[in-house]
Amino acid sequence: MSKTWTGEQPAPAPPAALPRMIATSVVRATNQGESHGGVYLVDLLGDGFEQVIDWNEASISWEGRGADRGLRGIAFHEDRVLLAASDEIFVYDREFCLIGSHRNRYLKHCHEIAVDGDQLYMTSTGFDSILVLDLGSGRFREGHCLRFGRRHRLAKQAGHRPVPSYRQFDPEAAGGPEPADTTHLNSVVVSDGTTYACGTKVGHLLAVRDGRIASHAVTPYHTHNARPFDGGALLNQTGSDRICIIERDGTLRESHAVPRYPSELLTNVLGEERARQGFGRGLTTLDGGALIVGGSSPATVSLYARSTDEPIASVNLTMDVRNAIHGLEAWPF
Repeated sequence: MSKTWTGEQPAPAPPAALPRMIATSVVRATNQGESHGGVYLVDLLGDGFEQVIDWNEASISWEGRGADRGLRGIAFHEDRVLLAASDEIFVYDREFCLIGSHRNRYLKHCHEIAVDGDQLYMTSTGFDSILVLDLGSGRFREGHCLRFGRRHRLAKQAGHRPVPSYRQFDPEAAGGPEPADTTHLNSVVVSDGTTYACGTKVGHLLAVRDGRIASHAVTPYHTHNARPFDGGALLNQTGSDRICIIERDGTLRESHAVPRYPSELLTNVLGEERARQGFGRGLTTLDGGALIVGGSSPATVSLYARSTDEPIASVNLTMDVRNAIHGLEAWPF
């Protein structure tokens, strides 16, 4: 049973204090020289925001840096901010001065990233892979390829929901996977030695541990930002414009609506095949999971209580429907 706020009781008031949120956004259908998105610090309680990076700076060398992809995943290590571009991980200090970057031959169309100890995990969507970077040495230590083959495609056509094949590889050597996007991996989370990954084409929140792969939870297709949560999974079900908490068998336990705006307020409307409002991306939790923060298009960051359907606080950054939140985390500094 979906648990939503019905309006019969007043919506819960926002908490008295919250950390600022850091969000990345991607602007679709732009050209080089125009902004492809940026990085923002968002105050959900004060209804304000500050743009700290505009992804159109002349100092950025665009070649090979995914000019059409903007900035996506966000992670932190010590006093550093790590931001994922298409083919490169950028390292900033807390004042957003660029101090370094990491690249790899198997890193393409990176989406989400996560830090566990001194290890950075990143989704390489263009190689159906998860790469692991040791942040102390700057060396890429592990590669994990999660890929559908012909037999998986036949199984899906027959109505089954297969788990992809799995193999490890050395990301600093030749002989790794060829470029391909059969799973569209877009999320990675590490907890207690297990790596969890999901993608729009997978149908599972996958668990990788000790060289083996298994399903942690059945997920809808067209899912983003999936991670284990409260005995099940939390995710953006982008196909239905909802933030969902599901049981491990895929049963819906709870859901929350992504904000939508009157169409006359939207700008740069291109058609839904290129950019649409209500596209849910970016997801995190606060207060031990009692609060959920989600992102959407046009670039909006919203706060939810577990008992509510609609947000209890929301900050809109722009009404440009091309501009969608992608990465979203609590600002730790």
